[in-house]
Amino acid sequence: MTRSNAREIAMHLIFEMEYHDELPEELIQAVFSQDYYPELAGESELYQEKPNAKQMRYIEQCVCGVYANKPEIDGIIEQYAVGWKLSRISKVSLAVLRLAIFEILYVEDAPTGVVINEAVEIARRYEEEEKVSFINGILGSFARAQQ
Repeated sequence: MTRSNAREIAMHLIFEMEYHDELPEELIQAVFSQDYYPELAGESELYQEKPNAKQMRYIEQCVCGVYANKPEIDGIIEQYAVGWKLSRISKVSLAVLRLAIFEILYVEDAPTGVVINEAVEIARRYEEEEKVSFINGILGSFARAQQ
């Protein structure tokens, strides 16, 4: 499994947090349980291989980090999504944006260009092209402001 796959799994978990009252650690434990993970493998190629210890740490860092910093991250999204309220942005797009912004701000070994490129690629698998462009625009504007 690659970091790209771990990143996409983290996005799935961030998306799931919108629908559950569990703490991120509880959600991660439930998803990666021996009973549930094999079911996911049957549904998606992404889950064919279990993450190794390094990838699990990355997934946990991202999911727990987004949860812990959600007000700050959402404030950034609102700032750069000019004219848009969070409630108008799809849950998938929000999960992609939250993960990417967290990585840009807090993950030292994740280059901004790579984070944005992979966020766009993940979004392409789940969203219409118009939403992908929206995500790319927000992340690009945010990244330029960070320089």
